[in-house]
Amino acid sequence: MDLIQLRMFCAVAATGSIVRAADQLHRVPSNLTTRLRQLEQELGTDLFIREKQRLRLSPMGHNFLGYAQRILSLSEEALNMGRSGDPAGNFALGSMESTAATRLPALLATYHQRFPAVALSLITGTSGEIIERVREGTLAAALVDGPINYDELNGCIAFREQMVLISSPDRAPIANATDASGDTLFAFRSSCSYRLRIEAWFRENGAQPGNVMEIQSYHAMLACVASGAGLAMIPQSVLAQMPDRMRVQVHPLPPAFRDTATWLIWRRDAFTPNIEALKYLIIEQFDDRPEQDALLHPLTVTETQ
Repeated sequence: MDLIQLRMFCAVAATGSIVRAADQLHRVPSNLTTRLRQLEQELGTDLFIREKQRLRLSPMGHNFLGYAQRILSLSEEALNMGRSGDPAGNFALGSMESTAATRLPALLATYHQRFPAVALSLITGTSGEIIERVREGTLAAALVDGPINYDELNGCIAFREQMVLISSPDRAPIANATDASGDTLFAFRSSCSYRLRIEAWFRENGAQPGNVMEIQSYHAMLACVASGAGLAMIPQSVLAQMPDRMRVQVHPLPPAFRDTATWLIWRRDAFTPNIEALKYLIIEQFDDRPEQDALLHPLTVTETQ
């Protein structure tokens, strides 16, 4: 099945005649007859009821017509986007839960207002999960904890973040990981980069946490910590937006584990107008990067190699 066959099918469906459809498409009637027969053989069903002077769509042909028209419409939309260079079409964006909660609401609202031709869908997950989906091509771009190191990916800093360690209010001060040895940790799945960060903090100090309890919500995580059940590492920007933030105590972390950055990543071979528009909208709306060049000129900062 190809686009030419679909155009032929739609033309015959509209005119009810091989001859008239061939005239519209500037082809010989025998070519249309052959290609439509090939299409029916591939589908394993008759698309037309053939009468003496006219072709009528069969019940299956009526169903197939809707699909054919949508495919042709999407194909034309994709071609127009490529020709114009303007943001348009489907845009599947991945994001960490923390970024989706704190950074994206206003950003995506503005993006939708400026680029109404883009149908943006947001998929959230851990950094590890959504990086793999960008590598596979099922996500066009993503906002993840970085930097990342895959040959097929490119990226640049989008936002600076600071991580904090939280505990119940009555917990003794935690100066280093040895003070938290044996404490239960609340974290996202093992593919979460923030979980890997706190586990590395323990290892560097030669300490060992207790059990790691997987929780898929920052609000549930805070509730468990506030009750005295354990500790968690979360972004300061997330904690600042939580109404129950006064129920937990904040412990500072060393700069190596406190300071991090969210990166915008994409496939090197697929830097589309949709991604470029998002990149420059981030530059416009956020000013928490140490250097403006971090986004304007990603090759000047550490990036994927």
